[in-house]
Amino acid sequence: MSGQGDDGASVPIVLVPGLLVTARLYVPQLPALWQHGPVMVADHTRDDTMAAIARRVLAHAPARFALAGLSMGGYIALEVMRQAPERVLGLALLDTSARPDTPELRRRRQDQVELARAGHLDEVVAQQFDILVHRDRHGDEALADLVALMAAETGVEAFAREQQAIMSRVDSRPDLGAIGCPTLVVVGDGDELTPPPLAEELAAGIHGARLVVVPGSGHLSTLERPDEVTAALVGWVESLSSSR
Repeated sequence: MSGQGDDGASVPIVLVPGLLVTARLYVPQLPALWQHGPVMVADHTRDDTMAAIARRVLAHAPARFALAGLSMGGYIALEVMRQAPERVLGLALLDTSARPDTPELRRRRQDQVELARAGHLDEVVAQQFDILVHRDRHGDEALADLVALMAAETGVEAFAREQQAIMSRVDSRPDLGAIGCPTLVVVGDGDELTPPPLAEELAAGIHGARLVVVPGSGHLSTLERPDEVTAALVGWVESLSSSR
């Protein structure tokens, strides 16, 4: 069974990347998702507020669509839900949180932007890698190279805009109860940036949400455990037709 929209057509899918990553984040999922509907990867690099990023996503998205975001992409997805919930057929939140930044996290982000603007974006990426991935992948050179490539593709100024948007995001916890579409929450069991309790908070706040904890994965679950995440996303898309 494939996911279907109101008119029996396939369900368009919008994927939102995270901080310092590009469409490559979802490459392992694309072949399977394309079997259920056209897939668009949103541009989240041109604006420095969540509201503006969400408006840009909505301006380029189909009239109605399934929406998935990882990390920063999840923050953006929650903002999309505030702006235009009637357009979202289903929501998938991967390795993300409904909570705003703490003052300590904002200071850390500001330091990273300053380091990047001083010509050391590669150092920012290197410093982050071990907490981005599961502890068993600290020596995964291929994955480290891919993360570095995505950062280079993003660039310093887009990174700065992304960080500004993240630092100024609102607390989404009060809005979770208003989400009425079928929702999937995914988290790696070894995610150190947005650990499983934050995913549990999301799932508990959204009526009927399904929580999937991916074993052996850190924060970059789509790349670290692609088969498990693809299966979860395909099941979610397929559920959209049966729930309508």
